[in-house]
Amino acid sequence: MPSPYTSVVDVHVILYREGEIALLERQNTGYCDGMLTVPGGHLEEGEPADQAATREAGEEVGVLIDPGHLTLGAVVHHLQEAGHARMGLFFVATRWEGEPHNAEPDKAGKLVWADPRTLPSNTIAYPAAGVRAWLDGIRFVPHHW
Repeated sequence: MPSPYTSVVDVHVILYREGEIALLERQNTGYCDGMLTVPGGHLEEGEPADQAATREAGEEVGVLIDPGHLTLGAVVHHLQEAGHARMGLFFVATRWEGEPHNAEPDKAGKLVWADPRTLPSNTIAYPAAGVRAWLDGIRFVPHHW
C-alpha cells in the first residue's frame, strides 16, 4: 500500500492598510531571489496555523498580531513541481502592533507597500494567486495544476 500523500503547509500574512499590502523582496535564499512576496513561511510541527502566521509576521516584518485579528482570506493548493505541492493558507491582518519593516535582512531586501489589485510584475506567482483569490472572494484556488 502506498504511503499517504503529504504536502508542505505554508502560512502567508497579507498585512492590509489604507488600500495597500506589505511585500518583501526575497534575497540570499536561493528561491525567487529579487522577487516580491507577502510575509510567510512553513507551519511547524504541533503549531496551529494562525499562530504560525503571527510568528512568521513577527520574524519577517517585526509586527505583533493577535491571532484573533486574523481572517482566512484564501487557500491555495500550489503545485511547485512534479511530486511537490504546497498548501498555502493566506491570512489577512488589518490590525497589528509595530511598524512593518524588514526584520530579516539576511533573507530579504526592501519592504514595499503596493496596491493588491496591481501587484508589481516581480511578485512571485504563488502568493500573487493567494492575494487575487482573497480580493475576488474565492476561498480555494488550485494553482499550476
